[in-house]
Amino acid sequence: MRAMVLSEFSPVENRPLKLKEVASPEPGENELLLRVTYCGVCHTDLHTVEGELPAVKLPRIPGHQIVGRVEKTGKNVTLFKVGERAGCAWLYQTCGHCYFCLTGRENLCQEAKFTGFDVDGGYAELAIVPESFAYRLPENFPDEQAAPLLCAGIIGYRSLKLSNLKPGGRLGLFGFGASAHVTIQVANYLGSEVYVFSRKAGHRQQALELGAVWAGLPSEDPPTKLEAAVVFAPVGEIARRALEVVDRGGTVALAGIYLTPVPELDYEKHLYYEKILRSVANSTKQDGLEFLKLAGEIPIKTEVHLFPLEKANEALEAVKHSRINGAAVLKIS
Repeated sequence: MRAMVLSEFSPVENRPLKLKEVASPEPGENELLLRVTYCGVCHTDLHTVEGELPAVKLPRIPGHQIVGRVEKTGKNVTLFKVGERAGCAWLYQTCGHCYFCLTGRENLCQEAKFTGFDVDGGYAELAIVPESFAYRLPENFPDEQAAPLLCAGIIGYRSLKLSNLKPGGRLGLFGFGASAHVTIQVANYLGSEVYVFSRKAGHRQQALELGAVWAGLPSEDPPTKLEAAVVFAPVGEIARRALEVVDRGGTVALAGIYLTPVPELDYEKHLYYEKILRSVANSTKQDGLEFLKLAGEIPIKTEVHLFPLEKANEALEAVKHSRINGAAVLKIS
C-alpha cells in the first residue's frame, strides 16, 4: 500500500514525510482493516512530525482522523461488516482495567495507545482500528466532511464540557482553526455567546459568519467579561491572556496536546477569585459517541480543504501557518 512515512523528525518545510510503498497490515482478532478514503490533518500530526512530542517511535505513519470502509475483519468482530463505513479517532486503545478506565476516564490510562503516534495511522491507503474504538459516523456527512469530526470535533466538544460553560453563557475561543470552527457551532446550538480571538483577519471573519458575537485580536479586550474560554492556539502566552478576560469563577481549558511554556502568572490578576486553568488530555470513547450524535443533529458544517495523499507535507505546512479556514483533509483513495 501507499503511505506517507515519517523516518526522521524535521520541520515540515523540509518535507520529512516520504511517499513509500509499505506492507499492508493485517487485522487482529478484534480489529478492523479500513480502506482509508479520507484522513484529517491535525496540529497533533504537525507536532508529531516536527518532533515536539516525546516517545514517538520511528518510522511512523501519522494521521488520526480516519474515515474509510471496512476491508477485512478479525474473527471476533461483531459490530462491523465488510463494506461498512467506520471512523477512527486519536484514542486507539486502552488497558480497560486500570483505575482511570474503570471510572470512565480512559483518556488518562497510562497504557493508552494513540493513532498515528503509538501505532500507524491514516496517512495511508489501509489502517487498522480496534473494533471497540471504531465509530459509526452520522449518515448526513460525506467522508471528507466527517474526517474533521474525529479529532477537531471530539476534542473541541470535550474542551467545551471541561470549560464549565453554563447554558447561554459567554465563551471565548482563542485560535480559530479546524477545531474551533466546529466548536463554535456546538456552542451556538447550546445557546452560548461566542467571542473569538485570532491573529488572522480571515479567521475572524469566518468566526463572525459562523455566529460569533465578536471577533478580535488576542491582545484586544472583548466588550464583556467571559464565563469560560477554550485555548486552541499552542502558545503559553495565550493561556495567560485567556485568564485575563474570563470573569471571577471562570475556567480556561487548554485544548492542545502541546503548548509552549506558560509565562509567570500574577496570582491576583490571573488566578484569584476562583479562576480555573486546566488541561484537556485526549478524549474518551463516550465523548466521541456524544459528539457524533450531536454533530448529526445540529448538523455541523465542516469547511474542508482537500490535499492528495502525496501532498501531506504541504497540508501540514498550511496548518502550521494558519493558511486554512476550516480543516485540511487528505484524499487517500
